[in-house]
Amino acid sequence: MEKHELLHKLSETEFAALDLQLYLDTHPCDAEAIEKYNCAVSDGDKLRKEYTERYGRLFSFIEESNPERFDWIDNPWPWDKGFNSGGMEE
Repeated sequence: MEKHELLHKLSETEFAALDLQLYLDTHPCDAEAIEKYNCAVSDGDKLRKEYTERYGRLFSFIEESNPERFDWIDNPWPWDKGFNSGGMEE
């Protein structure tokens, strides 16, 4: 999966998890929704790990980090030209 496809899939998965979380706030005993939520969270973790291994960390505060090295600053920021295309464009 390419970088933009991976980010898109991760966004979809995180949206589904958040939507299910909101639903579970008012329907905490819905076993089917709980199962779907747990799957979405697990899938999101796997996608985030894959993205991190291939392209670098998405966040400074979620993934395990080395306090000696702040490597998230080496990647393009969301407002940088080329962020969604996989590299910095001049």
